[in-house]
Amino acid sequence: MRSYAIGDIHGQLSLLSDAHRRIEADRRACRDPDAPVIHLGDLVDRGPDSAGVIRFLREGIAAGAPWVVVKGNHDRLFERFLSDPGWRDPQLREGVTYLHPMIGGAETLMSYGLYRPTSFHIKTARAEALKAVPPEDIAFLQACPLYHTYGDLLHVHAGIRPGVPLEHQSEQDLVWIRDPFLMDTRDHGPLILHGHTAIPRPTHYRNRVNIDSRAAYGGPLTTVVIEDRQVWVLTEDGRAPLLPL
Repeated sequence: MRSYAIGDIHGQLSLLSDAHRRIEADRRACRDPDAPVIHLGDLVDRGPDSAGVIRFLREGIAAGAPWVVVKGNHDRLFERFLSDPGWRDPQLREGVTYLHPMIGGAETLMSYGLYRPTSFHIKTARAEALKAVPPEDIAFLQACPLYHTYGDLLHVHAGIRPGVPLEHQSEQDLVWIRDPFLMDTRDHGPLILHGHTAIPRPTHYRNRVNIDSRAAYGGPLTTVVIEDRQVWVLTEDGRAPLLPL
């Protein structure tokens, strides 16, 4: 079974376009046009064109592309900022709103044409954003699943709480967890493909593969192809093996 996965995008539309171009080249070489592409969340925030990223993925899926987008913590923050004014992410400390510089929400709103939203009161920014963001984009983010299984693979944004059955995992853990997931070396059953925790380069830890390679901070956007449990990074020169540590 062949599939592809793309790490945290964070508004980097040009990098996303390049990733899909590399996937299409690999598809042609394998003569496998139907292998799914799973995007591991965090479509938005920090980068310059979150609006373009959502539109690219939404329109591609609507046109029949075999793509899946799992929900990241930033995707949930953006969607809830627009749809549920009273909601507060329990992971964020008191006083941190969607417009806080550490979140990168201002860059997302600017990609929809808002000018300097950080100078707005939070209620004003929300009201202006609701005028600018297409309802289709909000609905798209709301509909993103929290995880996706394919063969012997589990795709999730942040990870899982070790030892807890998948059907009992909490949404908060699936989009936010780091430890104890990152420190756990046990076999989780499926090989877990995830992002969320930015690292210098994609790394295969035997029980999990982290492909968040810091696109939000000027790093590359990692794209991998998986056949059974073997993983390769797609580069401009083709496949490069990503071997377990």
